[in-house]
Amino acid sequence: MSDRLVAWAYHLGWVLVPKLPERLVAWAFRFIADALWRRRGRSVLRLESNLARVTGKDAGDPSVRDLSRAGLRSYFRYWMEALRLPVIGKERILTGTRDIGGQQIFDAVDSGRGIVLALPHMGNWDLAGAWLVHKGYPFTTVMERLKPESLFDRFVAFRESLGMEVLPLTAKGGGTAHAFGVLARRLRSGKAVCLPAERDLTERGVQVDFFGAATRMVAGPALLSLQTGAPLHPAGIWFDGDGWFIKIHPEIPIPAEGSRQEKIAVMTQAMARAFEESIAEHPEDWHMLQRIWLDDLDPR
Repeated sequence: MSDRLVAWAYHLGWVLVPKLPERLVAWAFRFIADALWRRRGRSVLRLESNLARVTGKDAGDPSVRDLSRAGLRSYFRYWMEALRLPVIGKERILTGTRDIGGQQIFDAVDSGRGIVLALPHMGNWDLAGAWLVHKGYPFTTVMERLKPESLFDRFVAFRESLGMEVLPLTAKGGGTAHAFGVLARRLRSGKAVCLPAERDLTERGVQVDFFGAATRMVAGPALLSLQTGAPLHPAGIWFDGDGWFIKIHPEIPIPAEGSRQEKIAVMTQAMARAFEESIAEHPEDWHMLQRIWLDDLDPR
């Protein structure tokens, strides 16, 4: 029943939020964020624990508490804007978005190399995707399956309406080989691929040092770059006043020596370092309300 209620709430949001005045919706989402922050539920405490790692402070430090409030407001701003994306409009997205290094995307695609963009869960990644599409560079991404299936289908349809190609991360029967094969084909044809990449706590994830502690990150970006020759670029996304900012980090080079697994490990660690840079500069816009470091996991 809870899955159905969640799906119903999302469907209602997609219908109502675009029709209401933006100022009213922004106030309502900020009010909800503050109310949840004051309740200090599990997600808020986890956000504070994660932000304490980023800042090097104790989770009980008042500055971390203030940062978590800003972080929850940022997270709800993402949802408010995501639901309103169909009415925000191309012109506002293009004029309201600033970038550093965006030309690297355009040059890689225009040259036929393709590009792998790896990003953490920061800022408004859906709007950043719409910006890239409006620039004339549609891309392919993956998405985890959600429950119920109708909610997953609605998310896919929403993102595809923005011009993205969305692949399920796993087939209904399990396995990621199909998604990886399609991504590799898109890259070999010179297209762009965008992948969320800072959290993969399965045994398939690559262990890296992240803000001084061990975690696992997705191997896919490095593996796709190795296999296709497409350059791998980490990205950072954050809110910039009423607008948005996108930073494309320099290409992560493929190591000249080592086994395939060793090369993937080196490249994934370099990706983690780039993520650290963007997150440390804009921690309030890193929307990580789940466990991410290995020593935070249940021993089981």
